[in-house]
Amino acid sequence: MDDLTLNALFGILLLLLIFGAWFSAAETSMMAINRYRLNLLIRKGNRSAKLTGRLLSKVDKLLGSILFGNTLLNVAAAAVTNILILRLFGASELALLLGTLLITFVLLVFSEIMPKIIAASHPERVALPSSYLLAPLITLFHPVVFIATAVVKGCLWLFGIRVQTDQSKQKVTLEELRGLVLEAEHFLPRKHQKMLLNLVDLERITVNDVMVPRNQIESLHIDTDPAELRQQIITSHHTLTPVYAESQSNIIGILHLKRVLALLQEEVLDTTLLRETLQEPYFIPSDTPLLKQLQQFQERRARMGLVVDEYGELLGLVTLENILEEIVGDFTTQSPAQTGKFLRQTDGSYLLEGSSSLRELNRKLGWHLPLGEAKTLNGLISEHLQDIPEAGTSVKIGDYPMEIIQTQDRAVKVVRIFPPHVGNHK
Repeated sequence: MDDLTLNALFGILLLLLIFGAWFSAAETSMMAINRYRLNLLIRKGNRSAKLTGRLLSKVDKLLGSILFGNTLLNVAAAAVTNILILRLFGASELALLLGTLLITFVLLVFSEIMPKIIAASHPERVALPSSYLLAPLITLFHPVVFIATAVVKGCLWLFGIRVQTDQSKQKVTLEELRGLVLEAEHFLPRKHQKMLLNLVDLERITVNDVMVPRNQIESLHIDTDPAELRQQIITSHHTLTPVYAESQSNIIGILHLKRVLALLQEEVLDTTLLRETLQEPYFIPSDTPLLKQLQQFQERRARMGLVVDEYGELLGLVTLENILEEIVGDFTTQSPAQTGKFLRQTDGSYLLEGSSSLRELNRKLGWHLPLGEAKTLNGLISEHLQDIPEAGTSVKIGDYPMEIIQTQDRAVKVVRIFPPHVGNHK
């Protein structure tokens, strides 16, 4: 060092600061890079991304090498600074103290904070090219890093701490996936974002939440007079219709409209022929998650299933369309029996059937009625009041004032609901 000029020493110090800043930026960019974007680049064949992925697969070696190099450079910078101070000011204790404070500040600002902020803002631009220099350095520093890593693992083992160094084996939970979709609101159209969120939520929702209740199922009685049965089939708004015997809870099969078209045209349909055309009913436990049921529909090439409880009692039916509507929203094709459920009044309130599905109301009207054990308006009101209300009863559930308009057969038939944005209501 005695043979080096002051200019050479300043040049060495500058290089040490630059390489120290690069190590800091490389460390931050490697840890901050978007793993999903990186995997996409890897699948596209990007060489830099592939190398970066290999480095990140052994994060303990990567961090060990970066930290070793950064520490070595910072110590060397401090040593060169001390030599410069001795050359310029002699063996002055005050000069050494001020020099130490100065180099600490310079390292903190220019070799730590600034490069890490830049790398955190542009992790992909820094990490991918940095991987070409980090790869040989990891090999070069391997002996020292191996010993240091072994000591670290031994200490962690003594304290009972287990670490996972392979980032590729880390699993993303549904909540984390939901958070990623929410954070991507600036990059995704709102409709697409909502569809993705609905798809994530399919695991939480069961068929019991979206099924058509038993009392709303449009079904056919097998022993109906052939002429009347033919008329019911012709006027049906569904291609798949349950057929029952004795009582509606005793479903004996599913009628597919295409299978009886020829019989209807020839007017030879009778009970015997009808039984021969029926498909075997497909029964679904009520607690089946929608995502699983969607997969089962695909595997069975089915479009409809009958929902039963743990005792085998019929609760309702669920169709492929019911599940798809939870993802993409409502379809425009509806039967007349399904339209006209939401009657908006001049004062901003809505007249609704007590059998209206809470999930359907929330989805179609953008409301936030509480979802729990109750699936319908009637169930929600009865659950809240712990009683069957009489007509004229008013109640407020959450932010929604409600008025019972009509009751029938120990159930709420018609309800008037005032949405939160409707300020003036009685």
